Amino acid sequence: MLVLRLLNVVAPAYFLCISLVTFVLQIFVFIPSMFRDPSTTSLFSPALLHGALFLFLSANALGNYVLVIQSSPEDLGKDLNLGKGAEVADWLDGSRPPGSALPSTHFCRLCARVTQRHDHHCFFTGNCIGSRNMRNFIMFCLYTCLACLDSLVAGMAYISATLSMSFADPLAFLTLLPHSISQFFSGALLSSEMFVILMLYLWLGIGLACAGFCCHQMLLILRGQTRYQVRKGMLVRARPWRENLQEVFGKKWLLGLLIPVQNVESSYRRQKEK
Repeated sequence: MLVLRLLNVVAPAYFLCISLVTFVLQIFVFIPSMFRDPSTTSLFSPALLHGALFLFLSANALGNYVLVIQSSPEDLGKDLNLGKGAEVADWLDGSRPPGSALPSTHFCRLCARVTQRHDHHCFFTGNCIGSRNMRNFIMFCLYTCLACLDSLVAGMAYISATLSMSFADPLAFLTLLPHSISQFFSGALLSSEMFVILMLYLWLGIGLACAGFCCHQMLLILRGQTRYQVRKGMLVRARPWRENLQEVFGKKWLLGLLIPVQNVESSYRRQKEK
């Protein structure tokens, strides 16, 4: 448990540091040095267009990141009047407390909270992912993937111009790291250039991980499932995929796709208010 609590602090700090480094490289290195074209007007210059695209992707990624943290899943333990003794211990053993007929409820040890429609605990946000913040979490993964892809392309263009190399050969990117390490220790490569090359592989890894996680979550949503239900082997009621999407993304899904907005209220809360 101590390791998990430490990871719950280190992972968000790691993400914020990577975001800060990416922002500095894009704004102060890639854009000024690689996107200057005297033949174009200042209004439609590649530097301005690329900067606007990067800021749009970054604002959506960080905005949804904040909303994932703010829109915590509701604590059903308060509604169910759970104590801190034997009844909560039932949650730790995997059983439900007396009088609870709510599906897919789960007690998270790190958050100390009983949540509805629990999916998983995200260490990079330090928060549980459930019915209230699932849409923001998916948007966070999507825009983080796009921001990493954008930074990867800009970084490859910078390295290509700085080192006078071409990435037309698919193997050029695979052999870039070992060749760069040997040149760095021989003194033929600057530390700043080596740092950018390392960031290229980091952006590639984060982008692929976020893309795979986003696609996996979308597949579960279409099926009306959560990762917790799949892990526990729980059966879910079959529903049309459109209803499953609307439950997570709401009717105004296009607005949430373009700008970071708070997710719709969970179906459990709507039922409780009725």
